[in-house]
Amino acid sequence: MATRTAELAAVGRRVGLGTILVGDDVPSARYVAMKHQDSAEVGMASFHQHLEATATQRDVEEAVERFNSDPAVDAFLVQVPLPAHLDEERVLLGVQPDKDVDGLQPVNLGRLVMGTPGPLPCTPAGILELLHAYDIPVEGRHVVIIGRGLTIGRPLALLLALKRPGCNAAVTVVHTGVPDLAEHVRRADIVVAAAGSAGLVTKDMVKPGAAVVGAGTSWAGRKVLSDVAEDVAEVAGWITPRLGGVGPMTRAMLLRNALSAAERG
Repeated sequence: MATRTAELAAVGRRVGLGTILVGDDVPSARYVAMKHQDSAEVGMASFHQHLEATATQRDVEEAVERFNSDPAVDAFLVQVPLPAHLDEERVLLGVQPDKDVDGLQPVNLGRLVMGTPGPLPCTPAGILELLHAYDIPVEGRHVVIIGRGLTIGRPLALLLALKRPGCNAAVTVVHTGVPDLAEHVRRADIVVAAAGSAGLVTKDMVKPGAAVVGAGTSWAGRKVLSDVAEDVAEVAGWITPRLGGVGPMTRAMLLRNALSAAERG
């Protein structure tokens, strides 16, 4: 990725990645800081707008419009969740689709539904890349995704079910409100835990030899907790690190989306 970024810079086209953070949520601020660190490491320019937690809807939408109209910003994101008084859907709708680095703008989610080209949601794309990198078969396999959120569960189900090489899986989406959750998980060849519920997936829930992806986290004070319990490693055929596996891939996909946006431009 650094090579492709340098090639663009050599012809006077430096890739620009922007972020908008509203408020002082510690995990969100930390995540945004890591994105800018990643950008610097591959030679991308960083642009950031930090608004107070009391920012109005108009304040946030004006920040979005500034990045939409700035030619130096190839792609950007609005860090979610936003403070409760803001209309998150309306803010995301305001992001220009071709500058949507997160792949969560409704037009781009529609492209994913239709299977047409567009920036993919970063965490789902990162999970798929991880599975492919470790030669975990996906096509024709039964994948159970725990969690139906906008950033992981729903778009990942769409992505894995697409009729394209490396996808084409049988996908079941469940959540913590499903009474027989463990029974669904036991039938899976691949389990993706993305519910944000610490220790939700335990050893007895996983079919021996299954691949397990821990994509959901939660916080206990300053400690990050995984959705996947430690004992799952005893039965899984392959498992992501409980912490630090999916997160770096998410950030890598974000950089890839920014680079693709610059190349299209």
